[in-house]
Amino acid sequence: MNAQDGPERLAHHGNGGKRGAISRATVPLRTPLFRGERRLRIALVCMPNAGKSTLFNAVSSTAPRSGRLAGTQRAYEECTVQIGLDEASVVELPSIASLHHLGEDDLPALKYLLWGDERPAVSLHEPGGPPAPFAPPDLIVQVVDATRLESHLELTLELAQLGRPMVIALNMMDEAWNKGLHINVKALEKLLGIAVVPTVALMGQGISDLFTTAVATVRAGACPLPQPASKHICDSLQRLSQALNRPEMHAAFRVPHALLLMQVAAGDPFFHDELAQHFPQMLPQLQQLRSEAAGKLPRPLDEELHADRHHRAATLFEACTRMGAPHEGRGWRYWLDELFLHPQWGLIGSLAVFAAVLFMVFEVSAWLDSETSARLVAALALWQPSSTAGVIGRAVADGLAGLVGIVVPYMLPLVLLLVALEEAGVMQRIAFVVDRGFHQIGLHGGVAVPFLTGLGCNVPAISAAAKVSKGRERVIASVLITFVPCSARSAIILALAGKYLGGTGVFAIFALTIIVVALMGRLLARNRREFGPGQVQEIPPYALPHWRSMLSETWARTEDILTIVTPLLVGGSVLLALLHHVGADTAINTLFTPVTAWWLGLPVVLGVPILFGILRKELSLLMIYQALGTFEVGSRLDWVQITTFLLFLTFYIPCISTFAVMLKTIGRKEALVSVSLSVGVALLVSGAVRLLLEGVRLFPV
Repeated sequence: MNAQDGPERLAHHGNGGKRGAISRATVPLRTPLFRGERRLRIALVCMPNAGKSTLFNAVSSTAPRSGRLAGTQRAYEECTVQIGLDEASVVELPSIASLHHLGEDDLPALKYLLWGDERPAVSLHEPGGPPAPFAPPDLIVQVVDATRLESHLELTLELAQLGRPMVIALNMMDEAWNKGLHINVKALEKLLGIAVVPTVALMGQGISDLFTTAVATVRAGACPLPQPASKHICDSLQRLSQALNRPEMHAAFRVPHALLLMQVAAGDPFFHDELAQHFPQMLPQLQQLRSEAAGKLPRPLDEELHADRHHRAATLFEACTRMGAPHEGRGWRYWLDELFLHPQWGLIGSLAVFAAVLFMVFEVSAWLDSETSARLVAALALWQPSSTAGVIGRAVADGLAGLVGIVVPYMLPLVLLLVALEEAGVMQRIAFVVDRGFHQIGLHGGVAVPFLTGLGCNVPAISAAAKVSKGRERVIASVLITFVPCSARSAIILALAGKYLGGTGVFAIFALTIIVVALMGRLLARNRREFGPGQVQEIPPYALPHWRSMLSETWARTEDILTIVTPLLVGGSVLLALLHHVGADTAINTLFTPVTAWWLGLPVVLGVPILFGILRKELSLLMIYQALGTFEVGSRLDWVQITTFLLFLTFYIPCISTFAVMLKTIGRKEALVSVSLSVGVALLVSGAVRLLLEGVRLFPV
């Protein structure tokens, strides 16, 4: 990026425009791999208010670890982050303005950058343990406020003396652009010998590039170019440098010679005290040499060093920046990013996409349903076999019709829409915006797409969640998706609640669903046995979707329907039809009496619709009419019973197809736990609401 680039260009960085989950490109294997015990350790360092916490939160795991550096009240946070095939432990250190003359609260941050948990000889006498309970960083990421670049470059010059690989995150580039500040990143990189990555951490831009560059920097072993003081200062410090350049002193401090020289020359209290304690015989000589150096300069040595650092930072700033007109070069990409990535406006953009998904489910899909599966069902209604063979044949036809009813109107259009939004780069932006909210239920924003898919059908939603998560996160996502009301359950809610409970009733049921999903997520996250790594979410460039790749990805996400769901759907249909054929209805209703009549307060005849709901939820609605002997459900059920029944069906086992996919993605044990959980939640929520509503009816306010 050069000085003419606008902030909207930031979204174009990273892997040549890779398109998230859609991409099928081969990723080259670079070694050594940084994983497990060999994972990298990256320290985030910055001056106050540069966006370090925002950057950390954008990549952190759902439960970062926190603590305090030894000897200070300043806290740090640490988490493992997945960076392609590599892993890194990212440590967010407290903000620090300078490495010189640090106070008691700031000094432990420098000690960690120098030594980590490996205490040097000069530090062994200090009470307590090392500054932090983990190794020193392999790389330092300095987060720089691009609008205050000149002052931040002073800290850059100091950090360069630490002798560790380093990358600069040039943050808040959008604000710099708005102010007319144009930064030539390539020129700055060349002058410092440090990779500089433009970012807008608040909007997720450039973050993927930043961490990819960080890993590459460590692999290359690239350290910053030496940044010596001006010649007149170096000349004056020559004798002091020679006196400090002793093996025993380097062994005691274990810091680069350039840093040791600058700290002693500046009269840093910590280094002065350690010299007095460990090298008392040398201290008078060092103080004399420092006085001699100061005598050759126009002002006190400490002030001269600071002025020189300020001058060198200003020179760097002038060499790589220019002032121009603000708002230059804004295009449609910029305004779309304002809509989808802005912390506040992004929620509105996400809601707009959510509305488009609902429109697809309840309008387009409903029309397709009327033109496909509804016609099949109407045609099959004329076939009323009486023989066992005919009943089995009709059951097979019903199962296949049910398959068409799931796939054609609800699954394919919705998945195709979401794939198109992913290829266009929209869904990745939504995932970034909702990431922090999803962290509250133990998940990453990457599962936002599967959750939206679940509004159409839970089957492809669980399959999609399995591809973007792993471990306990995969289990939590799969379990929670089963509580997302799919199109079939939504159709029942709209059909019955819309007619008998009104708009308020429909809203209340969907609102309660959201509350249950959130509470279950918090509960499951709290009981997690392990924590997955954070994710560096890539913000790809906007692009026009390609039909070939869209169709290929849609098939990849729905092929489980043919391989897993079809046999179970047809088999379940045959089994339930045979039960009905041999007159087992009464036995089924009797078996479900404790649930229907005793706990839910429903007519006993609704036991069969509840059982058939396992096969496919739409069957429940048809069988309600059959069991009650009327299409006017309100004449047989009051508003409390309708509400109770709808809530039970909403949280009850989604369908046999969903269970089958869960068996494949999370295993038998977790799938059975999920089913038990859904039954328990359905009984608890519907029963509790029934008791509450009965109380309201008996004792109106």
